[in-house]
Amino acid sequence: MSRNTSNPYVAANQAVIQAQAMFQQALILHQRGQLTQAKTLYEDILKILPKHFDALHLLGVIASQTRNPQLAVELMDKAIKINPNVAEIYSNRGVALKDLKHFDAALASYDRAITLRPDYAEVYNNRGNVFKILKQLDAALANYDKAITLRPDYAEAYNNRGNALKDLKQFDSALASFDKAITLRPDYAEAYNNRGNALKDLKQFDSALASFDKAIALKPDYAGAYNNRGITLTVLNQLNSAIACFDKAIALKPRYAEAYNNRGNVLKDHKQLDAALASYDEAIILEPNYAEAHWNKSLLLLLLGEFDKGWKEYAWRWKWDDFPSQKRKYNQPLWNGKESLVGKTILLHSEQGLGDAIQFSRYAKMVSDLGARVILEAGKPLLNLFSTLSGVSQLVGKGSAVPSFDFHCPLLSLPLAFKTQIDSIPSSIPYLFSDPEKASRWRIKLGERYKPRIGLVWSGSTTHKNDQNRSILLAELIKHLPDQYLYVSLQKEVRYEDEEILISRPDILHFENELTDFSDTAALCDLMDVIISVDTSVAHLAGALGKEVWILLPYVPDWRWLLDRNDSPWYPTAKLYRQEVIGDWDGVLEKVKSDLMQL
Repeated sequence: MSRNTSNPYVAANQAVIQAQAMFQQALILHQRGQLTQAKTLYEDILKILPKHFDALHLLGVIASQTRNPQLAVELMDKAIKINPNVAEIYSNRGVALKDLKHFDAALASYDRAITLRPDYAEVYNNRGNVFKILKQLDAALANYDKAITLRPDYAEAYNNRGNALKDLKQFDSALASFDKAITLRPDYAEAYNNRGNALKDLKQFDSALASFDKAIALKPDYAGAYNNRGITLTVLNQLNSAIACFDKAIALKPRYAEAYNNRGNVLKDHKQLDAALASYDEAIILEPNYAEAHWNKSLLLLLLGEFDKGWKEYAWRWKWDDFPSQKRKYNQPLWNGKESLVGKTILLHSEQGLGDAIQFSRYAKMVSDLGARVILEAGKPLLNLFSTLSGVSQLVGKGSAVPSFDFHCPLLSLPLAFKTQIDSIPSSIPYLFSDPEKASRWRIKLGERYKPRIGLVWSGSTTHKNDQNRSILLAELIKHLPDQYLYVSLQKEVRYEDEEILISRPDILHFENELTDFSDTAALCDLMDVIISVDTSVAHLAGALGKEVWILLPYVPDWRWLLDRNDSPWYPTAKLYRQEVIGDWDGVLEKVKSDLMQL
């Protein structure tokens, strides 16, 4: 007897059977990673059965996997209308929403998945990832821990937990978490890579490189591991090897903006400045809103003296999420140099380092001269010193309540507001002054002047990102110092490796515990004949006081010292001593010794 295909129930049943067979085939292709073929079959299923839940759901998953999260959400929303009670679709929808940066909606989607399936470990892991992006690290950790409780062998959750702990600077716990992920999954290249980053932050550079190498051995096309290996080699000043790593990362991933940015940094350190600029530009072409690349480009432009372009790019720092200085949020508008300040009150607030605050506090008088009442906010160590600054009506300690004001401006945005060029840098020196009473006390402490006094600063903060290039060991400095002078340490803090040397040299006076703030340091500086300093806050202080200061600079200095000159338009009394070879302080210090002999 022949089958009656004209019967609509039979036809519908045949369609369901056909669609189910196609779905099983599509699922196998999808699991094998053959996404194009799987996508075609899912689409064919939907032509037969437009309300096929699984085809809509997994077509959405493929859209997410192929970087079309908007389409993914649309397809999954259609599927949810058909069946709103499947936890997995809310989990996958959350991933797509996260990729769209719709973080609140992603969390809501994950919450729905958990409501439907409270033991869903993967959702807790994914939920933790969103909290990590939002920098709610404690919440992220709680979610990773919950995922691990539900599934103790969850290597990915241990890996993600390690990243959150690293961001919290709990490096030992982070390493333990990465190690657990690797124990559970010995071929986990990503965990080795992340472990390398934690070791790098701990300054265990050889171990970090070994971890990156293991990641690459497991996954030879791992562009991210090559990039991180290059960053580590940069810190070690192995610049050629670092460039080779970044080039390899770019070869593996041609649109790798971060690798281009990092490559630009190394090329700059090599003083290959045109190539560095081209590398930054390539990163920005690939990601036009890449704030860190814009920031690095600004530093290079300013180093080259291209202030007009440089100040504009410098403003990108406020769009960089990981910029060291937190962006202030005020209801009052940012002053950009265009609005009249006559009869207005403006808050100038410090940012970045103490040396930056000293350097750019000079603009306070210029702002005041525009008719403004100037409130200056600064860190506590600077307040007594800044009380000598012209143009400031009121000083406020950072973190204290601020009186009402009409406009605000970060100190390092003032050069842009005033359209500062090299020939218009405000360089009226001195603009800061020491306290006569404190200077008198220091004069008594130092005793009768029987030989020239030389102030010394050989190291800055260990947390400065370029500390390994700008600081010098005391032992390296003193072997170049002639005997016929009185040397006075102007260091507020002395590193462990310098303490023994300083103790063994009673001829170098040191007043670490008596330098309570910068007004004490300023008074002591005023009694020096010459101040010799690496690029740190005391160098700026000496320059602002109008003291003769010899500044020791690495091969590629900070942007403010420009290139190929031994003077500074910022500080007329400064003399610059530059490395001619990367890392060569001996050459610099021999020139200093020669000049000291001629005093």
